[in-house]
Amino acid sequence: MGLRRSDRFLTGLDDADRVVFVSHVHPDPDSLGSMLGLAHLVETKLDIPTVLTQDGPISRAENRAMVELLNLDLQPIESIEWQGHDAVVMVDSQPKTGRHSIDDAIDLYAVIDHHETPGELKGIPFCDVRPHLGATCTLVTKYLADQDVEIPEKVATALLYGIETEVTGYPREACASDDEAQAYLFPLADKDLLAQIKNARLPHTHFECLLHAMQSSFIYDRLIISWVDDLPQPEQAAEVADFMIRFEHVDWAICGGVHKGMLFLSARTNLAHAGAGELLRSVVGKLGRAGGHDRRAGGSIKLASTTPSAIDDLQAVLRRRLLKKLKISDVRGQRLVPLREMLQNLQS
Repeated sequence: MGLRRSDRFLTGLDDADRVVFVSHVHPDPDSLGSMLGLAHLVETKLDIPTVLTQDGPISRAENRAMVELLNLDLQPIESIEWQGHDAVVMVDSQPKTGRHSIDDAIDLYAVIDHHETPGELKGIPFCDVRPHLGATCTLVTKYLADQDVEIPEKVATALLYGIETEVTGYPREACASDDEAQAYLFPLADKDLLAQIKNARLPHTHFECLLHAMQSSFIYDRLIISWVDDLPQPEQAAEVADFMIRFEHVDWAICGGVHKGMLFLSARTNLAHAGAGELLRSVVGKLGRAGGHDRRAGGSIKLASTTPSAIDDLQAVLRRRLLKKLKISDVRGQRLVPLREMLQNLQS
């Protein structure tokens, strides 16, 4: 009693031979930075070896650049040979939310997260879930500061970028603690590397996906829905939604795309206190999994059939549910780019 949470986290690792950090599928900068920061904390304070894992591919250009430029040593989750005295720490996610490849039989020592999406936390010895924070990297930065651990440039850069990616939307999903963490990390980070990560070179598929999305985007009042039948990578649904939410005539942007027998969804809103995670979770319902933040959310549905008609039927169901939840009349959508203009562009 009376111990700081960072003290209790470290104390519970006394008997561990190794600490293995896991996160959600397609790890993003917040999860990558958080795992790296916690690994540095454990190695510095306890001298216990650590392993950072990667659950699924990392395809977004900026995320790949982060891994490559910071030389992050990530082990594929499926290649881990679990040992009896491993302490497994789930970062930036929660168990049994449908967003992991880790075997449910693997016991977790800790969950450290900032998401509102509820997970199964019963029986886990250490839990620190703070939905009021904009980023899990903010929480990890506080742990390092509390323990008076010197933060190397590489770790500071990863933590700072992790926070920035989570809180730079508008309106900002951030609090004073996020701003304090950024101010603390900024002098310690490598600003040149940070600039390279933010301006990562984009693959050809990025533009193909964006073009397809614009051609299949429909506006319903203050909502825009984009469909990409052949999504090159799951994370590109989020890239499309990030792009579309900047359209001046909408408050909500939803992108759905098919990749390897799954329909991936991403939602964005510029409204405060919109509950995007809860909205998408209710829209997806028992069809799949979904969740997220107040203004950003994601989900996935395993497809029973990948025939065009089956995908069209599922899209129609999701569209009707979205319109109902947002109290928008179920009318024919208006194309973002009129079909006549598309045909003219193709003929020119």
